[in-house]
Amino acid sequence: MNPFRPSARHGSVTRSLWWQRGLRILVMTGIGFVALSLLLVLLFRVVPVFGSMVMLERKVQSWVAQEPIRIKHRWRRWDALSDNAKLAVIATEDQRFPNHFGFDLDQMRRALEASRNGNRLRGASTITQQTAKNLFLWTGRSWVRKGLEAWFTVLIEVFWPKKRILEVYLNIVEWDNGVFGLDAAARHYFGVTADGLSQVQASRLAAILPNPRHWSASQPSAHIDRRSAWIRQQMANLGGASYLERLR
Repeated sequence: MNPFRPSARHGSVTRSLWWQRGLRILVMTGIGFVALSLLLVLLFRVVPVFGSMVMLERKVQSWVAQEPIRIKHRWRRWDALSDNAKLAVIATEDQRFPNHFGFDLDQMRRALEASRNGNRLRGASTITQQTAKNLFLWTGRSWVRKGLEAWFTVLIEVFWPKKRILEVYLNIVEWDNGVFGLDAAARHYFGVTADGLSQVQASRLAAILPNPRHWSASQPSAHIDRRSAWIRQQMANLGGASYLERLR
């Protein structure tokens, strides 16, 4: 027997140690991720949000393409955001926003049924999901990103009131190439501040959210005009600005 040749038992022990070490690293990484995500969600519960992952992504994309972009963004607190805009976004994006816990199961079911019937898969993301995606994650579609989006959605719903969720969403959502947040969008399209938007202006801003880098709120197409008119009708159906009192 060669004394310098590793025994099978020795090799088995080595593999076991590697598995234990790998498992330990995996567990510590998971604990670290949970702790960091909790810390960030709790921090942004009270601290103004002056940036987002989507803003960073747009900046990196501009560097790669060698097409410099200036990010336009200005944080505005809840009371400095137009009630018209708050209601318009709820009316078009998530009419059950005050009532669900981050996921609109009814809309998800309808979207899946439409897909099974051969129709185009409709978006069923809530305002909370979109806040999680815009603030913490990257754009694009993958199961990994959807899983992380669900995780952050739950955390946000647990630790943030609905008013805070909508406040952050309105302050970070993209409204044109490099234009983020309601105040920057109001100035960019209409030359007014976030609290000065009329009902028509707010409905046009909400109307372009599905494709903000290709549609214009100040020079609306016939499609955007029809969509914004529908949004104003939905705003009225919800009960107008008094609907916002349901947010806690």
